[in-house]
Amino acid sequence: QVQVVESGGGLVQPGGSLRLSCKASGSIFSVYGMDWYRQGPGKERDLVATISRDGHTNYADSVKGRFTISRDNAKNTVYLQMDSLKHDDTAVYYCKADVRSAIAGTVRTYWGQGTQVTISS
Repeated sequence: QVQVVESGGGLVQPGGSLRLSCKASGSIFSVYGMDWYRQGPGKERDLVATISRDGHTNYADSVKGRFTISRDNAKNTVYLQMDSLKHDDTAVYYCKADVRSAIAGTVRTYWGQGTQVTISS
């Protein structure tokens, strides 16, 4: 059994910063790609940023230069540092992790439950 849990969301003023965390735990052999997605009110879930196990990153154009994704492989944790936040960044942020099970040996994709980020003055 594998769990993926996000934390760090909240309410922040425009121009402010937040740092999200996402930890995978359970019967894990290895965690491969870890991604952040977001779903704003009335919108589809969109990819925000990705990071491979060896640290290669990609960002949506809308967050380039403002958001930074990083990870700690020893802790099976991915972070999303969000700076210069805008109203349009308001969304539920979800973490996705590709995990190889320590028991079954297979790779599956797991999603967290999401954490709310609200940008408001």
